[in-house]
Amino acid sequence: QVQLVESGGGLVQAGGSLRLSCAASGHTFSRLAMGWFRQAPGKERECVAAISWSGRTTYYTNSVKGRFTISRDNAKNTIYLHLNSLEPEDTAVYYCAAKYIAVSGSDYFTTSSREYEAWGQGTQVTVSS
Repeated sequence: QVQLVESGGGLVQAGGSLRLSCAASGHTFSRLAMGWFRQAPGKERECVAAISWSGRTTYYTNSVKGRFTISRDNAKNTIYLHLNSLEPEDTAVYYCAAKYIAVSGSDYFTTSSREYEAWGQGTQVTVSS
């Protein structure tokens, strides 16, 4: 079973930057597609970014394109989310999630929260105006 631990959240002024990290354990990291989700108060959880096991395939929701970057270091069993040009609307709890990929070498990824099998505890990002 995969365990995920996020870190790197905090309070930042609008226009600032943060880097979120998510460390995975308990499974072969290279068989995991990964995603970053966020949930603001009163809103549904949304997929912010996703990445295939190889890192060759990525996804970003429209509101963060050009500002956020997802990456992974398979040697360190860690994924990252670089958040730049932060806006108050980015305030939310950010979660990383993992999905086991049964087909070795597949660059599959998903933006559906229902497909992810493991979740971290979340890290708060607060952007002040």
